[in-house]
Amino acid sequence: MSRRLATTLAAGALALLTLLGLATPAAAAVSTQQKLSVLTSWTQTSASSYNAWNSARQNRSPWTEYGFDWSTDYCSSSPDNPIGFNFKLSCYRHDFGYRNHKAMGVFSANKARLDNAFYADLKRVCTTYNTVVRPACYSLAWTYYQAVSVFGSVAAVSPADLDRAARMKADAERHAAARA
Repeated sequence: MSRRLATTLAAGALALLTLLGLATPAAAAVSTQQKLSVLTSWTQTSASSYNAWNSARQNRSPWTEYGFDWSTDYCSSSPDNPIGFNFKLSCYRHDFGYRNHKAMGVFSANKARLDNAFYADLKRVCTTYNTVVRPACYSLAWTYYQAVSVFGSVAAVSPADLDRAARMKADAERHAAARA
């Protein structure tokens, strides 16, 4: 049996045992490919990818052997909760993706996907708010996305961007109250 086939079979067996609850992900030595596979699965644009990452974030012990960098500065120097919209966990997952892809030397090939996942996360946050203020949230989500896409950091979000979204939100709330 080839070494590659043996490694693939061992990884598959571990994955099956993990799914069946008979082993934890850290039960065997983690290869670079296994780490990259998990990292990639946790940094996709889908809600299920976000949920898998968040579940692991809340229970890191089974993933210790993977050596992931869980550090974050959330939304850097931009607000984590701009005008009341909670972007904190979206920024956290974005930091996780950037830091771990950089550590594995595969960042440049994955940056666009990481930024797109960030934008998808932000838009999912926006859907949790009242439809009256949702356009202001989407506007900020786009601004945060553009900042990371162009500059690599949400630190590039300006006070003028935040003021514009705050005006949109206040106008929408006044308009809705006038109709009530």
